[in-house]
Amino acid sequence: MTAATHSPLFPQVPAVPESADAVLEGLDPEQREVATALRGPVCVLAGAGTGKTRAITHRIAYGVRSGLLQPASVLAVTFTNRAAGEMRGRLRQLGAQGVQARTFHSAALRQLQYFWPKAVGGSLPRLVDRKIQLVADAAAGLGTRLDRGELRDVTSEIEWCKVTQTIPADYPYAAAKAGREAPRDPTEIAHLYAAYEDLKRDRAVIDFEDVLLLTVAVLQDRQDIADQVRAQYQHFVVDEYQDVSPLQQRLLDLWLGDRDDLCVVGDASQTIYSFTGATPDHLLDFRARHPGATVVKLVRDYRSTPQVVRLANGLLAQAHGRAADHRLELVSQRHAGPEPGYTEYTDEPAEAEGAARRIRELIDAGVPAAEIAVLFRTNSQSETYEQALADAGVPYQLRGAERFFDRPEVRRAGLALRGAARFGGNDSRLDDVVDLPSQVRAVLSGEGWTTQPPAGSGAVRERWESLAALVSLAQDLTAARPAATLADFVAELDERAGAQHAPTVQGVTLASLHAAKGLEWDAVFLVGVAEGMLPITYARTDEQIEEERRLLYVGVTRARERLHVSWSLSRSPGGRHSRRPSRFLDGLRPGTTPTVGRGAGSVGGVERGVRGAETTAVPRRAQRTPARCRVCGRTLTDAGEMKLMRCEDCPSDMDEGLYERLRAWRAVQAADSGQPDFCVFTDRTLMAIAENRPDSPAELSRIPGVLSRKLRSYGAEVLAICAGQELDGEIAGD
Repeated sequence: MTAATHSPLFPQVPAVPESADAVLEGLDPEQREVATALRGPVCVLAGAGTGKTRAITHRIAYGVRSGLLQPASVLAVTFTNRAAGEMRGRLRQLGAQGVQARTFHSAALRQLQYFWPKAVGGSLPRLVDRKIQLVADAAAGLGTRLDRGELRDVTSEIEWCKVTQTIPADYPYAAAKAGREAPRDPTEIAHLYAAYEDLKRDRAVIDFEDVLLLTVAVLQDRQDIADQVRAQYQHFVVDEYQDVSPLQQRLLDLWLGDRDDLCVVGDASQTIYSFTGATPDHLLDFRARHPGATVVKLVRDYRSTPQVVRLANGLLAQAHGRAADHRLELVSQRHAGPEPGYTEYTDEPAEAEGAARRIRELIDAGVPAAEIAVLFRTNSQSETYEQALADAGVPYQLRGAERFFDRPEVRRAGLALRGAARFGGNDSRLDDVVDLPSQVRAVLSGEGWTTQPPAGSGAVRERWESLAALVSLAQDLTAARPAATLADFVAELDERAGAQHAPTVQGVTLASLHAAKGLEWDAVFLVGVAEGMLPITYARTDEQIEEERRLLYVGVTRARERLHVSWSLSRSPGGRHSRRPSRFLDGLRPGTTPTVGRGAGSVGGVERGVRGAETTAVPRRAQRTPARCRVCGRTLTDAGEMKLMRCEDCPSDMDEGLYERLRAWRAVQAADSGQPDFCVFTDRTLMAIAENRPDSPAELSRIPGVLSRKLRSYGAEVLAICAGQELDGEIAGD
């Protein structure tokens, strides 16, 4: 199971398996294939609910317990702190302590902080948590007025540019090529992006994406540092590989070097974040890049009933495009359940009231509120359902808004609880309470918690729900550890905050489909499944439409037993009934004509690659040979000397004038792209260029530090400078 909300908060910790073979017990045949495929490239295509986390954690644990993998040499990478924390917990339970399980950004930041003094000098610039204020300040500096929505959208465009490695000047072309709907004139966004990068540099700060960009720059320009990282990490596991961006793939390539001890896990049918730069191409091209790879397909669905799985498979059977060509045909491993329900309403309030009424009935029948979710396409749909649930007396929680431990009321509550744990003897509120839950309730009563929730919805209700979640967590901790103290509870909160593992609120979850990825519930209500909302109005291209279909697929596969799909004919009561059910439901809901499907998708199994297989799709990097000084012939080991291709003490024939012109050109390029100078070319690389004076792209590419991407971006101008040509002012960025 890949349950996120189904398991109790404090489950009984199972005994650590006695041996490596015991780690494999309970795995199905395909999961066992994943767990025992420990060498060479491995690609795991894992459908929704098929136990992918179980398979890859058992793979790592089996390798460690059998002695084939050293714990410290393994780096497991995923996309959220919670997923990384869950992976670490599972590995501990399997006896594989010491394995690093981190997000891309966490792993990169750790390396950057360690190597920055050596690579650049001084301390790493301060990392800003949220860039939106910097974007606002950059816009103000240009005299541009952005409303709240535009500010958010421009910030998203800047993030997309950085993960796709698009510089400001290239944004208009790149956005048009990617079919992006720019929130402002593309040229204006390019100016805002450039101003944002200038402002960051002026304030000596970096943002979230800079962590990856700078780590990539250090690893590709400092061979000694890259070698040190590769000596540390020799085996890599990447979860949710369909969500990797070009920048993350570049970082992964640098971590790997020439090796292929890599295991990736993903499902192209769950690619729903392309607007952030994610692409399934790396997953789909894996076999071409690694012709010797073992491919394992997981299709046994342990999450959903056959009825839910049938609908999920039906959705993908009508899909088009490259991801659809590689879809997996899920096979439910559960007993039969109720058929999915479909309901049409006259308007959105009626739809919300209908969902709230059905949810009330489920709760009254014994289904826990925390095992029910209402999922919608956009966050703006949430308010109507908040009000309807509040009117029906149903507790709820919002997911995907502000992170739980970042909420002001949670921060204040944490401070109050920490103070009470230290100085509780002087707190009169704790005089007559002895058990942990009573102590927590007493402390939080001073922060606004009451025994009954406030009426209605909105901010007051959200604050109460946050505090109620802490009260519930204290009750669960006491049930699992009766002797737990207030200090233990505070320590539990600190550990959860570090992993962003929010406590479960005993209420119905309201979430967007994007925020629901990776979660599951007993009962799921998919609401607003109408044309114009799903697919969303601005989805126009075939690729955008297909991503909307995958988004609905993700929503369907969140349900374990009960699934209800609904839509409304108008937005407001009395409005014109101009809406129609989503095209994605055609042929799947009762009363509609079945469409011609694409037949069954891929079934489970194993495809073993052929070692040493030849391919021309993506050439593999040649093995490195020892570098020798071009003056005296001595073998070079220092990274700086290897870049110059000569010993430090050997005479240099560098053209000083050319070197200075290259440095001046680099300064302009760095300023235009908003990067440090060394991210364009390091001093050593410029020295090597000035010594070799290349006169062709082939000669320039042979200089260490001039990689293919830099050759494409800067090659023509560098060769022009080497030839003594005066660059046009526009080209030089003057």
